[in-house]
Amino acid sequence: MSEENRDPGATPPVLSHGMGLEVVAPSWPSLTLEEVAQLLRHYPQVGAVTRLTWHSPRPFSSACVVDTASGPLFVKRLLREIRTADELAEEHRFMAHLRQRGFAASIVLHTADGRSAHAEGEWTYEVHRLGQGIDRYRDATSWTPFANCADAAAAGAALARLHLAARGYDAPARGVKLLASGFTLFHADEPQEVLSRMQRYIEQRPALTDYLATRDWRRDVTQALLPFHAQLRPLLHGLQPLWTHNDWHASNLLWQGTEAAPAVATVVDFGLSDRTCAVYDLAIAIERNIIEWLALPQQPDNQRPLVHIDQLDAMLDAYQALAPLSALEAQALPALLPLVHAEFALSELAYFHGVQQSAENAALAYDTYFLGHAEWFNSDAGHYLLAHLRQWAAGLANPKES
Repeated sequence: MSEENRDPGATPPVLSHGMGLEVVAPSWPSLTLEEVAQLLRHYPQVGAVTRLTWHSPRPFSSACVVDTASGPLFVKRLLREIRTADELAEEHRFMAHLRQRGFAASIVLHTADGRSAHAEGEWTYEVHRLGQGIDRYRDATSWTPFANCADAAAAGAALARLHLAARGYDAPARGVKLLASGFTLFHADEPQEVLSRMQRYIEQRPALTDYLATRDWRRDVTQALLPFHAQLRPLLHGLQPLWTHNDWHASNLLWQGTEAAPAVATVVDFGLSDRTCAVYDLAIAIERNIIEWLALPQQPDNQRPLVHIDQLDAMLDAYQALAPLSALEAQALPALLPLVHAEFALSELAYFHGVQQSAENAALAYDTYFLGHAEWFNSDAGHYLLAHLRQWAAGLANPKES
């Protein structure tokens, strides 16, 4: 059936990104025209609603683009257990600060009563103006690389501009429990303090307490993650707190310019933003874009080609040109990289076990993601990446020797 002949009120078939390279049925019901029209009655400034033009394949929420009399909007619906309206407002305030500083974060609309998110039943909704730029990576999963080094450089420059604009925003760290990315567990001076913080983190999330009751997580963390923490510990004092994006992937950027000279026009999806530090956000950008994690199992013998060093260099050089790291921060980047996924992996585990109740996905979150991503850095390809970053950091500290 052609788009012109499709019933605008019908729900088109929607597939979602799975935990691998496959697409699967979505975890949550897709947004419908009737539901979106009902929601947008709380936003009288948008005018009449006409049709839904696209559904997002992201797995943890339902989202769509809708045409209205005032232009296209992006509507996102989350389970209230994942984000309350007040929790969404935390990230919306950060986005407003960035826009006030001239950074192109997406624009969040407010309801008639002045709220930046709307709660209805078991759901929480947010509504954004469709940002400027082309969503060239909208079907790309996390852990897929940039199309080329030019895109990597543009992303690095945009991340630097975000960090510059974020300076002076001093809101406290967020307290969200599910699907959250933070730098609290490993920002500790001693290994025992890491384990103590993790114990408190688990106790605050009943689903984690239940799942990890059958796992020797202390042994696992001691073996897989604490050796990397030992390398990070001497550098922690040089990492200044900063609110950051924490999900810096090409699919969260809208693009403009030519293929040879691209630029980031708008940055979207601040759902994982929180108070961390610039090096943490850079490490996330490497983890999300430079390593093809989902392809690694299919290529066990020579994984170095799945680590995109040329794109890494382009991204870091562009970032460094605008917001240069100190020598100590640069040293911290390879030390933090094997740990940067950990808090999101644990919160994802709590989601899969407690909300989705999927034993398969919970096991993937713990064994393959939380532990497996750290352990990969002990492989040949992991050593290759970390050695390259250490050499890059040494070049910043001793430029005549680089």
